[in-house]
Amino acid sequence: QVQLVESGGGLVQAGGSLRLSCLASGRTFSNHIVGWFRQAPGKDREFVAALRYSSGGTYFADAVKGRVTIPRLNAETTVYLQMNSLKPEDTAVYYCAVAPDLFSSARYYYLRSSYDYWGQGTQVTVSS
Repeated sequence: QVQLVESGGGLVQAGGSLRLSCLASGRTFSNHIVGWFRQAPGKDREFVAALRYSSGGTYFADAVKGRVTIPRLNAETTVYLQMNSLKPEDTAVYYCAVAPDLFSSARYYYLRSSYDYWGQGTQVTVSS
């Protein structure tokens, strides 16, 4: 069983940056999809980004495209989410999750139901 721990959240002004980390214990991210999701108060948990670890392929929600990256730092147990030009609407609890790299299509990376394990989340608050 894998355990995921997110860190790096905090309070930042609009236009600022944060780098979130997702640390895995119990296994590495090799042969897995690592997803980032977020949930704002009163809203559903939504897809933010995903990394297909084997290929380095990255996938982003339209709402964050161009502002968010997943830097590849060759750490098999840590994945990052680099968020720039943050907006107040980015305020949410951010979660990382993992799924086995068995999907026939990348469209599954965008679905919450594709992921088996989740972290406890880290709060990101962007002030205007």
